[in-house]
Amino acid sequence: MGKPLKRRSFLKGAGVALALPMLEAMVPDCHASGVEKRRVKRFVCLSNNYGMYRNGFFPTADQVGAGYEMPETLQSLEQHRKQLTIFSNLDHGNTGGHAGVPVLLSGVRPALAHGYPEGNLSLDQRLAEFNGTATRFPSMTIGCNEQNLISFTRAGVQVPTIDMRTAYRQMFLDESTERKATALDRLKRQNSVLDVVRGQAKSLQQRLGKQDQRKLDEYLGSVRSLEKKIVQQEPWIDRPRPKTDVLEPQLTGGTPERLKATIEMIVLALQTDSTRVVTCVSGFANGDFGLSGGYHNFSHHGERPEPVAALKKIEGYQIEMMAYLIARLKQQTDVINGGTLLDHTTILFGCGMATGTHQTKNLPLLLAGGGYHHGQHKVFSEVMGRTPAANLLLSILQNHGVEADRFGTSSGTLTGLGWS
Repeated sequence: MGKPLKRRSFLKGAGVALALPMLEAMVPDCHASGVEKRRVKRFVCLSNNYGMYRNGFFPTADQVGAGYEMPETLQSLEQHRKQLTIFSNLDHGNTGGHAGVPVLLSGVRPALAHGYPEGNLSLDQRLAEFNGTATRFPSMTIGCNEQNLISFTRAGVQVPTIDMRTAYRQMFLDESTERKATALDRLKRQNSVLDVVRGQAKSLQQRLGKQDQRKLDEYLGSVRSLEKKIVQQEPWIDRPRPKTDVLEPQLTGGTPERLKATIEMIVLALQTDSTRVVTCVSGFANGDFGLSGGYHNFSHHGERPEPVAALKKIEGYQIEMMAYLIARLKQQTDVINGGTLLDHTTILFGCGMATGTHQTKNLPLLLAGGGYHHGQHKVFSEVMGRTPAANLLLSILQNHGVEADRFGTSSGTLTGLGWS
């Protein structure tokens, strides 16, 4: 067998370069050469900002292990039972209702970030750092009728949300030569400005008190994050984007149609290796599912039949879209690792607020794919003390190959969650 094709190979003609899709010939035969390659891992987080109606989400506490009865809200996942795990009694130990939402992927409140080595860096952005320049986009944060409140950089900056159409255009539409030149010039100017700012900041730091030094450290962290982004972006500016037969999605219809189209964008992003980290937060628009009212109002249900029924429709569809994503990834061959994309894609569903009634105890958390030992309802005992939900986050990091023994508020990895 000859040398493998370069991962970013092109078909070239007179003034034209067309990027090839991911092909098996681009993957080196590491086994033949006796070299063990690190598996490519992917991560998708699906979330909402109001938690879940717990009586429809959790199996009963006595249904531990593989023999649990699939709860009403999770019925669409029955066909994927062997590829997923449900967790009970994991949380971040926070109070304050909506203030728990931004904590989902770190366990650290933004206001307390200075007390942790990595601040409130979220799991998706830690994985984006780990993957570096391997893909055009280290991560994507997509919203569907909702803002993404859960993704934070190492400097504590919230990562902005894009919609599915913007994601499509960024992945597949090549920019003009003029726009590429402008982008390169902008990156060079930003780099030179950062050089000056960094030098001045170091000089200033010597004259500041401890509190101001801490603030300046946070600022310098922002500068370093920007520098990394510039380094990551520059090599990709001149590289043609992959091609797809899928048409650009339109921002029409209600949340059900738009969320399904967003899931298709996520599949395309992973299939074309445009990114290996995606975070998607979905919401609700008045009129969806024939419902009149607001998501937040429904979440304060007080066990009244009408808002509970509304929540079950909204949340049931969110879970249905998780099931759809699992099914789509099962269908896709992973040409880098072998097997399917699901085999090497971790899907986490959850929210940092347990329910819309401002409870933050016992977060609704599901894990699917990624090669974990699935098929169970794992119930963590509260008798011996609370098990941090950040232990699950640390386990995910280690599954992806990140060498870390702590993340956020973790106390270790999650007991009983193994992977192959």
